[in-house]
Amino acid sequence: MFNKNIKLVISTLIIGYAVYMFVDGQIGNGIMLILLSLIFIFLYFKNELILLAFLKLRKQDFDGAKRWLDKIKNPEGALVKKQQGYLNYLNGIMVSQTNMNEAEKYFKKAITLGLSMDHDLAMAKLNLAGIAFSKRRKQEAQKLLSEAEKLDKRDMLADQIKMMKQQMKKASIPKQHYGQPTSARQNRRSRR
Repeated sequence: MFNKNIKLVISTLIIGYAVYMFVDGQIGNGIMLILLSLIFIFLYFKNELILLAFLKLRKQDFDGAKRWLDKIKNPEGALVKKQQGYLNYLNGIMVSQTNMNEAEKYFKKAITLGLSMDHDLAMAKLNLAGIAFSKRRKQEAQKLLSEAEKLDKRDMLADQIKMMKQQMKKASIPKQHYGQPTSARQNRRSRR
C-alpha cells in the first residue's frame, strides 16, 4: 500500500511521461499511460485495502477482512478523510458481534469522519440505534432510527428498520398479566 501522497506523485509522473509520449508522436503509448495514471488517481480516493476488505465482507469472511484492514498501519497518513470513515465503519461492523462498546466508538467516529454513500451512513446509524436501544437509551435510539430511515432512500434497510421499530414498540408496552389489561386485574382484586 502506498501513501496517499505517493499515489498522487506517481500519477503526476506518469501523466508527465504521457505528455512527452504525445509530443514525441507516440499517441498510443500516451493514451495507455493516461489510463494507467487514472488507476493511481482512483486508488487515491478508494483505498485498495479497504476495497479488498469490502470484498471479504461480502463473502462473510470476517477474519480475511480484518487481516486486510490490519495492514493499514497509519490511517491518518495513508487515507483521506472519507476512507478513514470507512475504515472505522468496517471495524465497527466486525466488532459489533463481540463488543458493543467498541463498535459504538467505531460507528460514531465513522459518522464524524463521513461516509460517501447514504446507505452506508444509514447502516451505521441503524447499528448505533440498535446499540443505544440495547443500552436502554430509547430516545437516542429513536432519533438515530429516524435519521437512518431518512437516509435509506432506496429502501435497502427497510426490513431492518421496520423490525427495529417493532422491537422498540414491544419494549415500550408494559407487560400485562395473562393477557388481561391492568384495570381488569385490579377489578378482580377489589371484588375479593
